[in-house]
Amino acid sequence: MPHSLLLADAQTAADFLTFAGRAARIADEGIRLQAAGGVLRMSAATLAPQGLLDATPTVIGMRILASDPELVCDITVPAESLQRDPGNEAAITLPATALNPAWTGVAPPQSGWEHVGTVTAEHLSALAAHGISIVAGRVPTGTGEEIVRSVRASVWGPLDDTLFDAPRGVAFTADALGLISSRRPAEEAAVFRVGRWTRFSTPGGHVLSRGPARVGLTDVRRTGAVV
Repeated sequence: MPHSLLLADAQTAADFLTFAGRAARIADEGIRLQAAGGVLRMSAATLAPQGLLDATPTVIGMRILASDPELVCDITVPAESLQRDPGNEAAITLPATALNPAWTGVAPPQSGWEHVGTVTAEHLSALAAHGISIVAGRVPTGTGEEIVRSVRASVWGPLDDTLFDAPRGVAFTADALGLISSRRPAEEAAVFRVGRWTRFSTPGGHVLSRGPARVGLTDVRRTGAVV
């Protein structure tokens, strides 16, 4: 595991830390850092199943940045542990230990994506705001982590036909990780699909979702009726 990540410049390092800070607030299973060929992919799962019988879909936000061409890594670390190297404004220091969450073992396809449509940033922002208000109303202060996770899954897990049957967590992820901007409401996310995976690509990055097992779709859709 490298001691630090060398990025393209100080501005890229600032962008890195902005994404990491946002991920630290909403993703509790670390941030994955994959670098090769001068490209760094930062990924954070905002929704993921807990166990084999959990029908919760997987939703991953991704930001792609320029890095040192010689940097090669694939590690997952706590997002809150990342900070700028005081001796180099273009470098990020890493913690001594790494994480191994289950969601990192579910890799989206590298090819075969088919374009299926577009969704506006305005629509994603509206869905995110609506869901956030519902979560806030259902989670009292001091609620345990398991209950919070359950409430979030009930709100963000349902599939939405306005999102090409992707989970509503896609909208939350795009908004919370800064992959869309309320200042650009007409901006669009291009939507692609391959197998059970759907990808929403914006100028700010990507949101990838993997739907639940087919046996869970009926329950997930019915849950969505209350949102």
